Amino acid sequence: MTTNREESKLVVAISSRALFNLDDSHEIFETQGIDAYCKFQIAHEDNILEPGVAFPLVVKLLGLNEQLAGLASVEVILLSRNSADTGLRIFNSIQHHNLAITRATFTGGSSTYSYAKAMGAHLFLSANPADVNSALEFGLAAATILPLNRESPKAPSHQLRIAFDGDAVLFSDEAERIFKMEGLDAFTASEKASAHKPLSDGPFRGFLTALHKIQSSAPADNSPIRTALITARAAPAHERVIRTLRAWNIRIDEALFLGGMDKGEFLKAFGADFFFDDQKGHCESARQHVPTGHVPHGIAND
Repeated sequence: MTTNREESKLVVAISSRALFNLDDSHEIFETQGIDAYCKFQIAHEDNILEPGVAFPLVVKLLGLNEQLAGLASVEVILLSRNSADTGLRIFNSIQHHNLAITRATFTGGSSTYSYAKAMGAHLFLSANPADVNSALEFGLAAATILPLNRESPKAPSHQLRIAFDGDAVLFSDEAERIFKMEGLDAFTASEKASAHKPLSDGPFRGFLTALHKIQSSAPADNSPIRTALITARAAPAHERVIRTLRAWNIRIDEALFLGGMDKGEFLKAFGADFFFDDQKGHCESARQHVPTGHVPHGIAND
């Protein structure tokens, strides 16, 4: 299946602290204030920044443009709370690392999330939890980048591999609310009774749809993207999930129904370039193995 190039465009907005390691300068900002931070950035603007947690993801995203030339396109936009003056170091680093990022906003300390929506982004990644919360409330798929507990792993595959939790990420938290408020038996009974009723959209449905369109532009047996659903659900609660994705006409390449097992080792086995989950406990397990984004959405984050 081949789709129109414009229909198959994916736009990802990313903060400078997610893209690059800005720990040293951020610590100066936190401990010494904005003036000291500005002086530090300007004094070091020719010092190239090291890759951050989301850097390998961005490299793979931009690499899709060469693999799918004429069929689909990916754009990565930089959103930064720096001023244009202090942001020069960031652009120098982008050019040094040969990243095809040409659009950027520098807000001089203000929130950046509203510009992600204006840029048509399908996903917003940031190290600032407040911006991520605001973006989610704004109707945008967003996640807080978490630090890895070890050195960034080398991706085992040239494919872009994205893994998602289900409830409160791809889907609404309607089922998870029953589980949290009434327990496992009530959840299981409700999901069996609602097996043929699709779940409502979660905040990441639009991002998954954009990924699926790009997948559909390439041969099914040679797709540069592979997706996985990695959920704590187990049978018989699996059926509603499968039927929901079928109703959405979206393909998930792999689905793991773990019945509450720890997700970290499975994400490592899948070789995820990035994983999105709403629950902090799952995120803590995941970040031991793969780059992880916390989605502060749903009852688990109330």
